[in-house]
Amino acid sequence: MTTITELWANRANLRETKTVTRPAPELGPGEVLMKIEKFGLTANNVSYAITGDSIGYWGYFPADDNWGKVPTWGFAHVIESNCPEIELGERVWGFFPMASHVVLRPGKVIATRFVDTAEHRAALPPMYNAYMRTGPEPEILSQYEDERCILFPLFATSYILYDFLIDNNFFGADQVLVGSASSKTGFGLAHLLFNDKSLDKRVVGVTSAGNAAFCEKLGCFDEIAIYGAENVLDASAKSVFVDMSGDKPLTVRLHEHFTNNMLATWVVGATHWEDGGKPPADLPGAKPTFFFAPTHMGKRDKDWGPGKFWQKASAASIKVTQDTAALLNIVSRTGADEANASWLGLLDNKVPGSTGLIVSI
Repeated sequence: MTTITELWANRANLRETKTVTRPAPELGPGEVLMKIEKFGLTANNVSYAITGDSIGYWGYFPADDNWGKVPTWGFAHVIESNCPEIELGERVWGFFPMASHVVLRPGKVIATRFVDTAEHRAALPPMYNAYMRTGPEPEILSQYEDERCILFPLFATSYILYDFLIDNNFFGADQVLVGSASSKTGFGLAHLLFNDKSLDKRVVGVTSAGNAAFCEKLGCFDEIAIYGAENVLDASAKSVFVDMSGDKPLTVRLHEHFTNNMLATWVVGATHWEDGGKPPADLPGAKPTFFFAPTHMGKRDKDWGPGKFWQKASAASIKVTQDTAALLNIVSRTGADEANASWLGLLDNKVPGSTGLIVSI
């Protein structure tokens, strides 16, 4: 009998966690039991938890009462199958809970992927329901397995933001301010913008003093400003702010500094989640707006055809990974206790942008 081990977080108090063990359930028709080999943990997972109720992230892997299973990206393989199209040993990359095992119900199976068709996921954003079958994938992806767990979902979001800004002509701005510039989504976006010389846009990173040297080493910012010293920036520059931090005081300071030259602010992440909250309604400049990546992906699916956008995002993720992987210190951790310690470290903002966590329960 397989035993499943899961890490649950209190949805109302994310620092309160518990390890839950239970026997694997008997599989229903079409279901598979997957052993989760490893997954990446980043500040992005904190953002999933912060927006778990508003966007629906808690719904992908339901838990009891007020508890939740934080979603991650990782690898797993099939150890039991009631699905004729999926064989034992089948290996996939996709969305998983912080757990040792998970039950999925594959549907829409093609050579390269399948979709989890469990009823509780039907109404949730569909991009997270797809699982990539690793067998037919190009060899280069196998060279970057850990980086794929840590970086690819974030760099895909970086590409979505990059394309979104281009599609909207940067809202008339001459420069892009990247909040929490050392975050992986942040420096992924900066890398794409900085290295696209056709854009002629300045890229400005806003980060902590402790992460400034790492941001300099990345080589993809025209200028770096330290939190609390944003007034060194040229207030006359027409700007768009892409905020990975969710830091309300930072948003207020930047808007008060740039005033009407802040032409757009898009809130993406929550690396500074405890400093979050809704900014004042009377801020000068454009009103801060939450950015929901699937909306832009849906637009591009209509523009370019289904799947084309994800192909471009994946190619961009591989390129940014190749260019930045050498600067990433990958740390592997094993067991529920180590998973919990990693989670708490992310919540307390103790994991620097230069570190990538790979966890196996």
